Amino acid sequence: MRRLIWAAVLALAACGQKPAPEPVALRDPKGWISSAVLFDPARFAGTWYVAASGVPGCAGARQDWVQDGQGWRLSGTDCSGGRAMTASGRVALTGPGARFTPDSAFGREPVWVLWMDQDYRVAVLGTPSGHFGMVLSRSLPPRGDLMNAAREVLDFNGYDVRRITR
Repeated sequence: MRRLIWAAVLALAACGQKPAPEPVALRDPKGWISSAVLFDPARFAGTWYVAASGVPGCAGARQDWVQDGQGWRLSGTDCSGGRAMTASGRVALTGPGARFTPDSAFGREPVWVLWMDQDYRVAVLGTPSGHFGMVLSRSLPPRGDLMNAAREVLDFNGYDVRRITR
């Protein structure tokens, strides 16, 4: 009987809990999106800093991408949800081009590199769902012309660039 009462109390308590809010898309997921075709995983590896993100307070967050076979081990800050979280786990290169799938970070959504400059100083990451988009840079602040180009790429791919801030 005591177990039955305890189960009822837990069931009632669970009813009062609100589910986690769905991420609000930064782009229309029905619109076109493109990823980089020419991509060198070894050059992408290393330390990146979030130069702009749709998550308030993520600017300046660090991410370390350590090449590991057909992908990377990721650590640092995950700026893909409604708030900054710890990023960890593996990210597998799944292609074509610069498309990969994380095992735990980024909400486990497919992540696409939409663009990067030829010297791998600035990269734009996003998801087909539009749940997140961000600009990564090897150093802060990024060069102004590279940041402008990154914002143009986000805009081209349907992102609301007003919501992706530094």
